Amino acid sequence: MTLKFDRYWLTLYICGLPLLWLLVDMVFNHLGADPIKALHVRLGDWSLRFLCITLAVTPVQKITRWRGMADYRQLFGVYAFVYSTLHVLVYLTIDHGMQWQLIWIDVLESSYIWFGVIAFVIVFALGLTSTNASKRWLGVYWKKLHRLIYIAIVAAVVHYFWQLKGNLADPFMYAIFTLILLGFRVLIWYGNQRLSKMMIPKGREDS
Repeated sequence: MTLKFDRYWLTLYICGLPLLWLLVDMVFNHLGADPIKALHVRLGDWSLRFLCITLAVTPVQKITRWRGMADYRQLFGVYAFVYSTLHVLVYLTIDHGMQWQLIWIDVLESSYIWFGVIAFVIVFALGLTSTNASKRWLGVYWKKLHRLIYIAIVAAVVHYFWQLKGNLADPFMYAIFTLILLGFRVLIWYGNQRLSKMMIPKGREDS
């Protein structure tokens, strides 16, 4: 029990290291010629990475049969929530100074932001309902709500792709990884459907 607890806290600290690294770069002015853009991009990258890590838990469990990974899924999801929230706050406060008229114009003129909004709203909802109390309160609807993470990661990848005008290597990598993760789930679902049909007893034919 103690070892499991220690691993959880170690994972918690490791997942926070990118944020600490970002703060150090801010303090020592290591964010490059455009620090606001660097801050925005790095927070967005880590929010997408943690979405990918969260979705990767199930395939890892299936392949390795290590059920202990499930204990960390919620933690990874919460970090996706934290980094995506910081990503949005930088956009609203530092990038646009909370000038809502400018923000509204930017949203209307930049279609890629729509997909970012979709991804963030879903991740925000999942983050707010990540507690065990929310799971008990929502009941069967909790799992249905949290399946929206599939829509969130697709919207986040489109958001990343659409905003870039140059090198598309990074978003392309995320797109491939997302397709693999979603494809794995489709295979699992198809396998479960076939297994269910095989287990349904057939009625005896009338003689």
